[in-house]
Amino acid sequence: MSNSKKPNVEGIFYPKNLEELNNMFNNFKKHITTPKEYSRAIIVPHAGYIYSGNLAYNGINFLNPDIENIFIIAPAHKYYLNECAISNYDDFILLNGTIKQNKEIQKELNEKFEIKINNDAFNYEHAIEVQLPILNSIKQNKNFKIIPILSGIDDKEKIKKIIKYYWKDKKNGFIISSDLSHFHKPDDTRKIDLNTANLIENNNTNNFNPQRACGSVGICALADFAKDNNFSLIRVAMLNSSDITHDNNSAVGYGSWFLIEEEKNKYIKKHYSDFILETCKKSIELKGNYFPNEIDNIFNQWGATFVTLQENGFLRGCIGSIIAYEPLIDNLVKNAYNSAFKDPRFMPLSDDEINKINIEVSLLSSPQKMNFANEDDLLNQIVPFIDGLIIKDKNYQAVYLPSVWEQLPDKKLFLNSLKKKAGLSENHFSKTFEAYRFYAEKIK
Repeated sequence: MSNSKKPNVEGIFYPKNLEELNNMFNNFKKHITTPKEYSRAIIVPHAGYIYSGNLAYNGINFLNPDIENIFIIAPAHKYYLNECAISNYDDFILLNGTIKQNKEIQKELNEKFEIKINNDAFNYEHAIEVQLPILNSIKQNKNFKIIPILSGIDDKEKIKKIIKYYWKDKKNGFIISSDLSHFHKPDDTRKIDLNTANLIENNNTNNFNPQRACGSVGICALADFAKDNNFSLIRVAMLNSSDITHDNNSAVGYGSWFLIEEEKNKYIKKHYSDFILETCKKSIELKGNYFPNEIDNIFNQWGATFVTLQENGFLRGCIGSIIAYEPLIDNLVKNAYNSAFKDPRFMPLSDDEINKINIEVSLLSSPQKMNFANEDDLLNQIVPFIDGLIIKDKNYQAVYLPSVWEQLPDKKLFLNSLKKKAGLSENHFSKTFEAYRFYAEKIK
């Protein structure tokens, strides 16, 4: 006898009429982003389709088509859970097709990870169900099964272990189902959600709390897993309910992200080098009065860049940012203009020079503080031709990009030169001396 889960929110969160549902999906398809790379893990919202369905559809579209087992990790809205729950249903019955559960993995979760079966927790729950018609629409009868998990309030480490364990099999993928902030005024919602986005995109869960996102347990587990593996979460898009309803009193935030199995700047260099160089060139030609007509959302993520200009092999300007504090696109446009016209070491570029210069862009990682006992210990840790270096001592500070190693390949000479640049003597060292390393992806 079949043990099927019937819909909870059909006709409430999404249409009850199949033709109406398909028409909605066809409209979503007109606005999706074409993936440059597919992913095995995504974060998507779970509100009603009129609010966030387009965003969820766009995010799920980034899931690798070859995935056969899809873990859907969501918070429980109608049932209080201290710890994770799974169900023992055979399948979920939906308007546009039935989806089977992977009973073998469900059994393994029960036995290996001690996750209890609790069908009651799935009654009236929408956060998993709303993803399923979208999956059926995108995967279109491809053979896949789901593993729904409702997370409890203290389950981050357990969810992280589950992701780590099942990530080894490339047939497995993950959907983290979560909305963002709830019931603030729209302007406050945007500020809170942008701050949340920066935490997600920097794999920083230290200041993450449930008020930022109802599915914070799953988001933090995935972000911690990404940090452990030097993976990155890339923004697909963000909005909030007031963008749809135009209600100025209260809003709920939504966002979609996909995971890439490398550091973000490597991904950007791989797919956007030509766009970045063209953007810098246009900014210089138009004296900073330039902004691209269309950009992918990855350029709305915060980023730190240096733009270096050379003419006939000689430095002609170099300006940049060590710390990311604004969208990557704004930082690129500004630093390109400043390197050409605001570097105090050089005269501004003349119109004749603009077409003669070579442009080089460095995409910088977040600086990481180094711990060392003395200068010899610091020198032993520095990796030539890889590390960029920032040094600080009270009011003195200086930075060298990794490209400086080409002129100063010796670690001692590199550090001494950097000290002199900061206004310190070559033999300076103190208890307050600090050093930070960073990495750069160079585009030229």
